[in-house]
Amino acid sequence: MQSSAIPIDQLEATALKVREHIIKMSTDGGCFVGASLSAADLIVYLYSEFLNINPNNLNDPDRDYLFLSKGHDVPALYGTFAELGLLEKDRLKNHLSLNDHIYWHPNTHIPGIEFHSGSLGHLPSVAIGVAMDIKIRGGKNKVICIMGDGELNEGTCWEAALVANAHKLDNLIFVIDRNHFQANMPTEELIPLEPLHDKFTAFGAAVKRIDGHSFESLHEAFSAYPFETGKLNVVIADTVRGKGLPSIERRADRWFCNFNAEEVESLLKELHGEHLTNLTSETLVVR
Repeated sequence: MQSSAIPIDQLEATALKVREHIIKMSTDGGCFVGASLSAADLIVYLYSEFLNINPNNLNDPDRDYLFLSKGHDVPALYGTFAELGLLEKDRLKNHLSLNDHIYWHPNTHIPGIEFHSGSLGHLPSVAIGVAMDIKIRGGKNKVICIMGDGELNEGTCWEAALVANAHKLDNLIFVIDRNHFQANMPTEELIPLEPLHDKFTAFGAAVKRIDGHSFESLHEAFSAYPFETGKLNVVIADTVRGKGLPSIERRADRWFCNFNAEEVESLLKELHGEHLTNLTSETLVVR
C-alpha cells in the first residue's frame, strides 16, 4: 500500500479547522453538531485524498461524485468545502441566513452539492442511478454515498444494496458513519444493527470495517478500491458522536445543539485542548 499523498498531520489540521467551523455554525439556530463531528474526518479524507473533485472540475463529466445521504451532517461538508477552496469561508457566517443557501441540509445552489438530501434513506438509490449511468458509458468515475447507521432503518437502504450488487456496481461505495446513535437513542437500544458487517456481506457486498477517525485506517481501506470486482463496496467507519469535544461525546442529548457565544468560545478551547492531547499521548486518544 502506498502512503497517503497528503501528510497525516496536514489531514488532521484540516479536520481540526472543519470542527472549528462546525462549532461556529452551531449558533443562531443551531445545527446537528454531534453527527457532523463524527463524520468530519471521513469527509476531509475523501475530498482531500480520494475523490477527483476540486474547484475547477465541479461540472466535469469525469469528476467523482459524493452524495451526503445523512444530510444533517452538512456543516462538516461545508466546513471541508471552505478549507479546500470549494466555498468561500466568509459564507459560513451566513449559516441559516435568508441571504444565502447555507442551510441545515445540502443545497444544490452550492457548487459541489450533487443532490438535496435530508429525507433519510433515499440517496443510496440516487447514487445507484449515477453509478449505473457511469458503468453504461464506460466511465471511471467513483461514486460515494455517505449514510448514517441509524439511517439504515429508513428509506430504501437495504433494497439499494441488493440492486447495487445485482448490477455489479463496483464503482459505488457506501460509507456508513457508525457512531452508534440514531437521533436521541443508541442504535442497539432502538433497532439493533449488529452484526452489520455480516449483514452487508450477506447482501453480496465487499465490506471493510475501520476506525473512522484514523486517517491511516481510512487510507488503507480506500486505497484498496475496488475491494472486489463486481461487488458493491461498503466501508463501515466506527466513529464517535461529538468527536473532539469530550463534554458532548457519546451523549444522546447532543445530536442537535444551539450554543450561545460564550459556549462556542468554551468549546473551541476544549476542541484545541483535546486535539493537543490526541497528538501527544496515544493512551489518551478517545476513539
